Formats: sequence, C-alpha cells, structure tokens
Amino acid sequence: MIPLSEIRAAAERLAGRIHRTPLLSSEQLGRSAGVRLYLKCESFQKTGSFKARGALNKVLSLSDADRARGLVTVSAGNHAAAVAWAARSAGCSAVVVMPTDAPRSKIEAVRAYGAEIVLHPDRPTLFDKLNEVKEARGLTFIHPFDDAVVLAGAGTVGLEIVEDLPDVELVIVPVGGGGLLGGVASAVRQARPGARVVAVELAAGPGLAPALAAGKPVTVTRPATLADGMTPPFVGALPLSIAREAVDEIVTVTEEEIREGMRLLMTRAKLYVEGSGAAATAALLAGKISVPPGARVVAIVSGGNVDLETVAALA
Repeated sequence: MIPLSEIRAAAERLAGRIHRTPLLSSEQLGRSAGVRLYLKCESFQKTGSFKARGALNKVLSLSDADRARGLVTVSAGNHAAAVAWAARSAGCSAVVVMPTDAPRSKIEAVRAYGAEIVLHPDRPTLFDKLNEVKEARGLTFIHPFDDAVVLAGAGTVGLEIVEDLPDVELVIVPVGGGGLLGGVASAVRQARPGARVVAVELAAGPGLAPALAAGKPVTVTRPATLADGMTPPFVGALPLSIAREAVDEIVTVTEEEIREGMRLLMTRAKLYVEGSGAAATAALLAGKISVPPGARVVAIVSGGNVDLETVAALA
C-alpha cells in the first residue's frame, strides 16, 4: 500500500492548490438502499475530477529539470485535463495523447488548459503512441494510474473521507486503471482499518478481476460506454498489488445501471456527473453490494465531465 505518511505529505503539498471536496449526505438515495449514504463529490474538484490531486502531486514532486523538459501523458480525458492544468500551474508545457473518440468536452478542456493534443485513432495502442511521442521529444511521462506519487495524491480523497466521517463503514470506489482505488484503499485501510473497500468496474469490460485472476496486469477489451473514465487498456501493477491487500470485494455495473445512477444523482442529489462518477452509487442502488441496514456508506463521485448531449440523451 501507499504509506499513510506519503498520503498525508501529499495532502500538505496540495493544500490551498486544490479543493477539499464536500462529503454530502443523500438521505433520499440512502433510504432506497437502506443505508446512511454520503457522496464524496470529486465532481467539484479542480478540472472536474479527482485526477487533479494525483497529477499536481506528481508535477510538484518533479525536479526542475524534469519539468523543464515538458510533460507527456495519455488519457481519454480526465487525467489529460488534470496534467494540462497541473503543467500550467507549474509553468511548464504538456503534450497529451488522447483517443480520437474521446468526449468532445474533455478534448476542449485539455486545449483550454494550454496543452498540445496528439489524437490517436486506436485505443488499444494508445500507450504505444505515447512512448513514440515521449522518446521522440524527450518528455517527462506522468502515468495516469501506475505511479506511487500519483496514487498518493489520489489517496487524499480517502484521507478526507476518514477525517470527515471517522466512523465510515464502507467506501465504494469506481475502478478503471486503478489509481483512485489504489490511493483510496491505501488511505482507508490504514486510517480506518475496520472499514470495507469495494471496487466497482464495468460488467461488459472488467479489468481488475481478470488481472487478479491472472496474477498480473492484463490487456482487456473495453466497451463503448458512458463511463469512458473506466476504460484504460489495463489495470496498473501497483493498484493491482494494493487491491490484493486492501480491497474487500469487486462488483460490476451494467450500462443501464450506470445510466440510472447518473439520472438519480442528477435529479435527486442535484449533482452533474459523468458515467464513471455515477458508477459507485449505481452499484449500491442496484443492490450489487451487501450492506448492513443503516451502515454509514461513502460512494465516491469521481468526476463530472460529461457532454451536454450525453446528459440530454438520459431523459
């Protein structure tokens, strides 16, 4: 696991540079699941997702020489925007390799933060394109989900949850590449050992369960989905190692369950969320997780970067 001391150091490094996002109770949604539900609203974070935490923690931890070379990353959207924002905050340049079919709003956000975008049409070979750009230009790579410093930044989400709700009994985390899961599970397991951590992944394209079964990261085919933030080509080796030690259960959600989760969060909790941001709540509301009645549960709303056209189609 990421040591709690490193997560706390990340929290100090990030203080005043990112938002301490609210932990909001949702009595209506909680009642339907028979629990006391709280929503950790990373949709209110800088750049609209939890990714700002890890990206900025990594950029601030780099040497001046590494920053001066310029940064490069690969992402379908949220990490891309986070690195672009972090680079601008630190006064350095950034290049982002993105899939051509990434959500328009996320591409526009990366451009607005001043990064150069390299679009690539083939999602399975995105990391190959990244390595080509990195080597050709001598850039410093900021990994989206398999870097201990990035995970320490993501872990501050878990640290804030335990600080704001010390008697939390269950934390539900969406998983794509595993960075949020690895960071949050590390923080919760060490700061609140009695709490359970449940990972949620896509039923049509899971990555964590197959990797655990294989004993190593495996490349997986990801579906077209509302939850594009949960579709990296593999789960990272470090998050996988942490999951073996600190994750109690893995459940999956269908596309329709994610869609219904988005609808309910928008209409009942008044939260503008993307598919990945709704996945944790969707799993709970769909009855995928066994929870004692009245338990204190936190569902992480990981991001809110979604096209208006996608929201309109939910009606």
